Amino acid sequence: MPETNVTHRMLAADFLTPSYRIVGKIMAPNSGVIGMMNDTTTSFMEVLDAKLARLHMPTKLVGEYNVIDLVKTNIFAVGLMRREDVGPQAVARGGFQHMVKYAIRVTTQVYELEGTLEWSGRFDFATIMVEGIRDFVPLYDATLTAIMIPQLRIESPAILFNRGQVDLLALLSDKKES
Repeated sequence: MPETNVTHRMLAADFLTPSYRIVGKIMAPNSGVIGMMNDTTTSFMEVLDAKLARLHMPTKLVGEYNVIDLVKTNIFAVGLMRREDVGPQAVARGGFQHMVKYAIRVTTQVYELEGTLEWSGRFDFATIMVEGIRDFVPLYDATLTAIMIPQLRIESPAILFNRGQVDLLALLSDKKES
């Protein structure tokens, strides 16, 4: 196997697919988890020491594997243990710009997320959904809940969500009081 000059570090993470929650470790490069998830040269990734649970039974472990491979496009979200695990600020934010923090709600077919989106400039749904080439976008101080299984709730300093899986995105400040 050829040697590379890229330094990798082992990071713990939660991976959420349409039917499974996978808890394990990944070898992340210097660009962090966001760099790995948005790497367009590969559609797959390895998770080490993986523990699998079906979404409809989130507390029941259905398998443990030394290594599993995941298809990135089928991952809805990646929960991280630390904000720093996302990656360097320039990579996570897409450059060195002044960032505005937006409290948002994101829904997919399976999950609901709430947290803080750090975005340069004005909040614009179309721009957030199509600007750049990255599929995974960081949401900070985030909470993820499975729509049909509300007992599956993950609170994390950072969650990367797959914008290709998004059904809606709304500002929490636009929510009407009931």
